[in-house]
Amino acid sequence: MLIGVCEDDPAIRRLVSRALESAGHDVRSAHDGGEALRLLGPDSGVDVVVMDVGLPDSDGRDVVQALRSEGQSAPVLFLTALGAVHDRIAGFHAGGDDYVSKPFDIKELLLRVEALGRRGRPAPPAVGGLALDPAGHTVRCPGGEALLTPTEYRMLAAITSRPGEVARRKAVVAAAWPDGSMVSENTIDSFIRRIRVKLESIDSPVTIETVRGVGFRLS
Repeated sequence: MLIGVCEDDPAIRRLVSRALESAGHDVRSAHDGGEALRLLGPDSGVDVVVMDVGLPDSDGRDVVQALRSEGQSAPVLFLTALGAVHDRIAGFHAGGDDYVSKPFDIKELLLRVEALGRRGRPAPPAVGGLALDPAGHTVRCPGGEALLTPTEYRMLAAITSRPGEVARRKAVVAAAWPDGSMVSENTIDSFIRRIRVKLESIDSPVTIETVRGVGFRLS
């Protein structure tokens, strides 16, 4: 398999890469979120992505949401020092498929990566014209670029990472707020209106449609 590894610590990146190569896999590595977006996108051919959460330029969970929004369907294993339950939950809500906490056993990591590779994911349709930047929390399209707040970014990413589907309100809240947060319907709708305005300001080819009683989808 071709495994994408995004890890800012050179020693850990070398350890993981060499172990994967010794097991017969090819590796494409990145040291930060920006490089991961360039090297591990939907056309990269990677079968599994190993993603560190604490990157120097962005949160790895935001990077994964951006990759999902671009149409990257490869399974993702988060590799991080953040091992609390709420951190793991946030990782799964961001589009992760598995979670390994540092320090880790390299043999277990290899087994988890290979299990994800066997399982795979069906490829979703790509989101035409939109690109999310997890480092700057911006959304871009041919018409321009808009700055989003972290909450707006994660809400939009939760919707764009499910092209062709309805993103349920609970899933959008789970992606944008800490686990267990009580968020009112008015607050959600207010954020959605703000995101729509920003998409309109850059002549976005898509907007967010409210599916009453269910959630949101691109239209």
